[in-house]
Amino acid sequence: MTREQAVRAAAKRLSNSPSAARDARDLMCWVLGIDATRLVMDGGEALSVDEAARYEAAIVRREGAEPVSKIIGIRQFYGLEFAVTPDVLDPRPDTETMIDAVLEIAPADRPLRILDLGTGSGCILLTLLAKLPHATGLGVDASEAALEIARINAERLHLDKKARFERSDWFEKVDAPFDLVVCNPPYIAEHEADDLSDDVLKWDPASALFSGVDGLSAFRILSSGLSKALSETGTAFFEIGSGQEEAVKRLFSGAGFDDLTFRRDIAGIQRCLIVRKARNGSADLPPRN
Repeated sequence: MTREQAVRAAAKRLSNSPSAARDARDLMCWVLGIDATRLVMDGGEALSVDEAARYEAAIVRREGAEPVSKIIGIRQFYGLEFAVTPDVLDPRPDTETMIDAVLEIAPADRPLRILDLGTGSGCILLTLLAKLPHATGLGVDASEAALEIARINAERLHLDKKARFERSDWFEKVDAPFDLVVCNPPYIAEHEADDLSDDVLKWDPASALFSGVDGLSAFRILSSGLSKALSETGTAFFEIGSGQEEAVKRLFSGAGFDDLTFRRDIAGIQRCLIVRKARNGSADLPPRN
């Protein structure tokens, strides 16, 4: 069987997925160690026995709802490649809204200290450190397994001199204020588990998805502890779930923050809460282009 024939056959097997053709192609590229352009150019070449076996094993895993990123161990985020495992949440395009919001206001020409709460793969902190040459950062997570992945990613991106990662339950071991605080907390209500696809429910850690009966448990902790972690001129950024803007606004307002703004994602959903100290007023920022 040729490479092209194998990809077409695999796409048919994966037809229940809206990304079937892409998944089949990406897994073939991974097995062969080539890019998509080369796959098209050399699509008529026959697969070796070993290549066919490894491709079949990958397709079987994808048929079992394992995400392509978890099969190949890599996920693209904001133009960078991050190692991922079932111990960390897959970076998603929605979170790029937060990166855009930070980069719009963060000065690139001066030192900044960044705190990433619940860092997971480290994708948020490391992306910002790659874009802000004078910044340094701390990523904390309650999962040591996640922290190991974050450290691997820091080394892969040559950012290990700018980033450090420590085990901490949210603010537990944070003892100094930061210029920027970023966080993609769990925000799905437990009763919404049945609404998730298997590739999320089975392959992302539950601790990174679910946040109590109403999806707000993490935000209660974050709003109450933010003041000590944020410098007087600092800004914090939190990813939020669809329809949660009023609830999280009440929580942060109740904690003494009155400058709360929101950033819409590309779909028009309020996706990022921006919290500032020592300012007044509120505005709804436009979506990114």
